[in-house]
Amino acid sequence: MSYDEKLAGRVRRLLRHQRGAAEKEMFGGLAFLLDGRMCLGIIKKDLVVRVGPERYEEALARPHARPMDFTGRPLTGYVFVAPAGCASHATLERWIRWGVDFVSILPAKRKRTVKARRGR
Repeated sequence: MSYDEKLAGRVRRLLRHQRGAAEKEMFGGLAFLLDGRMCLGIIKKDLVVRVGPERYEEALARPHARPMDFTGRPLTGYVFVAPAGCASHATLERWIRWGVDFVSILPAKRKRTVKARRGR
């Protein structure tokens, strides 16, 4: 697992009072979830922010932000933020707020049901 532990600690401190916050190792980095939905992440030294489709262009216009494209195809609604784009407390806090705000408006996640297997 390769991600910036110092950045992870900063994100943890800012999310510590957020209800439903959790962490999960994903896609070679660390994801931060709210009620099971990813809102932020860290891959190597970059912050990943789930801003949603409505705020996507606005997010890309911010300094040091670029499309999230680790698969070779941009993932609309997610941006990478280079370390310089979240170096200050205020800028990191803003990115976190955008991720939390987007995930907070999503409908409740449905619980998966396990289908009974019929005997053979």
